[in-house]
Amino acid sequence: MASIQHSLRIPEQLDRELSREIQFRGERDWSKGALTLMEEALRASRVPGIVFVQRRNERRPAVAFSGLEVWEVVATWKESGESWEELIKAYPEVSENQLRAAVAYYRAYPAEIDERLAREAYWTPERVAEELPFTRRPGG
Repeated sequence: MASIQHSLRIPEQLDRELSREIQFRGERDWSKGALTLMEEALRASRVPGIVFVQRRNERRPAVAFSGLEVWEVVATWKESGESWEELIKAYPEVSENQLRAAVAYYRAYPAEIDERLAREAYWTPERVAEELPFTRRPGG
């Protein structure tokens, strides 16, 4: 992706906070870490109710205060034929606004979520049994 160079003056306190967060995330490159933080802030601003969580070695969009990642809600929504009623039934502990935030994020950034859905679809029960035989129950 092409990039544009900008000069940016950052107050010392903000620089300390940015540097601390970038280091906490395990990023060694300050510019890359700052860009990631800016992108997450922009996306969260565009779709209120979405936060980013650390999972393994990546950051993922999630529905705030729900414990659910966006892809999980979208997968359920798609499996139900994009039915709001079925989605609400599937997640009774989550507000309709939270569910709408997940779908709004998907509509804003479909490629990201579709890529995750494709990765998840790869792991069928048969593939898990074949590639991860140690997950089988004894005698089963």
